Amino acid sequence: MSEGVDLLDFKILESLGKYGPRNINRVARKLDIHPETLRKRINHLTSQFSLAFHANVYHTNLGLKKAVVVAEAILGYEELLFKCLMTNDFWLYVSPCYAGVECCFAIYAIPTNYSAEFEQFLHQLEKMGVARSVQLHWSTCWHTVNPTLVWLDDQNKTWSFYWDEWVEEVKTEGTRLPYTLKDPKDFPQKADYTDVFILKEFDKDATISLSEIAKMLGLTRATVSYHYRQHVLKQGLIETSQVWFPRFDKAVSNFFIFIFRFNDEQKMARFASSLLDKPFVHSLGKIIGENIMFAHIYLPKSGLLGFKERLSKLIRSGLLQTYSYLIEDFEKRLKQTISYEFFKDGSWAYDHNRHVQKLQDLVEATKQER
Repeated sequence: MSEGVDLLDFKILESLGKYGPRNINRVARKLDIHPETLRKRINHLTSQFSLAFHANVYHTNLGLKKAVVVAEAILGYEELLFKCLMTNDFWLYVSPCYAGVECCFAIYAIPTNYSAEFEQFLHQLEKMGVARSVQLHWSTCWHTVNPTLVWLDDQNKTWSFYWDEWVEEVKTEGTRLPYTLKDPKDFPQKADYTDVFILKEFDKDATISLSEIAKMLGLTRATVSYHYRQHVLKQGLIETSQVWFPRFDKAVSNFFIFIFRFNDEQKMARFASSLLDKPFVHSLGKIIGENIMFAHIYLPKSGLLGFKERLSKLIRSGLLQTYSYLIEDFEKRLKQTISYEFFKDGSWAYDHNRHVQKLQDLVEATKQER
């Protein structure tokens, strides 16, 4: 547990993840503390420990299809590859990674009717001599795992990693996945411009007031409130709220991207279910049509060995087929919200030629600097 954070703080974080950061009074009642005390605690965690709240947009109901990309850089062009991945307007997350080779991990939300164009865009990275190889996986939305008290030893104020107990959990967990980790049947467009604008603001800060958003849009608060309640919430445009908080000491911990492969769907579901409340997991995503899962994991260096040893045990028992992982350079990663500015007249404007031209201009300009 980070110095300066006590058990009540983690109870607050757990409740905020469960009930949402917009429900302060409800969280206060559940914890039997005064709302003002709760606000002071939240302000302290925000200022001292980078606590932040984001709305997880359910891109599937916006007609957007998630894409996971792992691109291996040609040595000498590592930084260029990182920048190139952001020349496509629909990127959400890009991070340098290391796995014996220099590479980048990226997540996009692509208008579903432009899947082929996006694949062509990625092919340009190899064609222009920036990437040695590019792997593309179409995925479900990513399920966030918010802070919980599981594995927290409140007496010693430390985290305990019960790896052997976790292995037993994998064997007995249920096979029902959250809807966010199920293959979508389709990608319906359920939003209008006001809805998309609200979503991008909530993605940046889930605690922003509707009045502030109304001022940005030049609308009344009542109009924005109607869109939020009748469209954003009722149409399922938000999955849940993300409580962003570093659970372990950053000086001795790393972020990882793990890729897990399974022999069948039931084994994958049991494995995923066992991770939905674990403190070292930040998010999970499933590859559409395959028994493959990605996991965004944060672990102290001392905990990585124990995790890998148990993964090997799961492989020997047949519960896991194989796995691989990337070490993320988390300080250099970049994130952006949905590209609301390209949502026009009820649909997404995807300019493939513009993306390729931006990519070509960047590559040519960088190589001329040598």
